[in-house]
Amino acid sequence: MADRTEPFLARAGLALAQWTEKWFPDSLVFAFLGILATFFLGLCIGQPPARLASEGGKSFWALVPFTMQMAMVIIGGFTVASAPAVSGLIERLARVPKTPRGAVAFVAFFSMASSLLSWGFSLIFSGLLVKALARRMKDLDYRAAGAAAYLGLGAVWALGLSSSAALMMATKSAMPQKIFAISGRIPLTQTLFLWQSLLLAAILVSVSVLIAYASAPGAGQGRNAASFGVDLSPRKLDFAPATRPGEWLEHSPLLNLLMAGLLTWYLARLFLTSPHGILAALDLDTYNLLFITAGLLLHWRPKCFAAAVAQAVPAAGGVLIQFPFYAVIFGMITGAGISEWMARSFARLSTPGTYPILVAAYSAALGIFIPSGGSKWAVEATYILEAAKLHHVHLGWVVQTYNAAEALPNLVNPFWMLPLLAILGVKARDLVGYSFLQFLVHVPVVFFLCWLLARTLPFVPAAP
Repeated sequence: MADRTEPFLARAGLALAQWTEKWFPDSLVFAFLGILATFFLGLCIGQPPARLASEGGKSFWALVPFTMQMAMVIIGGFTVASAPAVSGLIERLARVPKTPRGAVAFVAFFSMASSLLSWGFSLIFSGLLVKALARRMKDLDYRAAGAAAYLGLGAVWALGLSSSAALMMATKSAMPQKIFAISGRIPLTQTLFLWQSLLLAAILVSVSVLIAYASAPGAGQGRNAASFGVDLSPRKLDFAPATRPGEWLEHSPLLNLLMAGLLTWYLARLFLTSPHGILAALDLDTYNLLFITAGLLLHWRPKCFAAAVAQAVPAAGGVLIQFPFYAVIFGMITGAGISEWMARSFARLSTPGTYPILVAAYSAALGIFIPSGGSKWAVEATYILEAAKLHHVHLGWVVQTYNAAEALPNLVNPFWMLPLLAILGVKARDLVGYSFLQFLVHVPVVFFLCWLLARTLPFVPAAP
């Protein structure tokens, strides 16, 4: 039981953590329950069970490319972070906080600030930072710190440079023709770089850090890494020198330098020749290739690089088996008429005054079932933007409202937690109590700000 002298948020965080540890299912079970809930929703709106099963089943492999991308996020991040130079940097960062509560707040800020640049970077490096802090602070609550490492994905990632929706709308060639016909191209100056968007991100970061700090339990009240049986020892890659001619190239930096040079050449040309600028080239594939290239250089020798990858692969196991089941949910929603039913319901309910709030609520609700920002935007953008034009709502702010609300379900849906869970060595139920506390605060804050700031933006007709 929580000490009654603890602050209210700390007691609330402990209570929620204890409840979710007992009742929250494993992330694979969560995916199965999501499939059943979607199937039941389809039946309720009159869809034949055979159609639901067919659309879900044939979509099982639809996310294979994305699954591979996510696995490479884990492998690339692990590979870079296990290099001596980077692990040393993480250890130096871990010396900055002086108290367990300060450490949780520090992780929260680091996670969100880095997610504005790359959510993949944020997820991996924040998790490794938590482990480094746990080695130094035996009283650090591993659950609160782990949940803080997840805030980049649960608060502001889609308001930053890896926003799938904003980058898609800024790039004509990346947009489905149906969407372009409605909105035209919406430049980043009308989405990510609106002062309203920057203010929204700043407020969310500030609120999240304060909650993370205030909800972290005091000394003797939480659970440290040892209580979960987590091995915190740094990963070491020590090898004996080559003793046979066939091992020479394995231990020589020559091939790593040549491979990294070739990939660097490609990446430089990609950025320099991108028709819509460097930001448009910063997609998930590019981020992953940047990490792999950096890993080749940082590990210097093929033997070291291959060993780092081998250490990282087991952490991707949850992603490899669970993402296909989420694709079943995606298939039923997009292929069996559920998304169209949601669109019609949305159009009936929305008015110029309620539109921003309804967009936020709808995007957050749909995110429970389709936890992929880019794919979900492609599903709902046509009718959301069409309704925005009807109600004369700023189209760029519609994208940002979607982005802000799209992150909310990540705080309770363990889909995006999988890479972080693999690094920390815990279950989703161990972190969700603290992330759910953030969710309870974020929902009213995000909805209110999306509504309020929409009133400061005039309607701008679609641009070619």
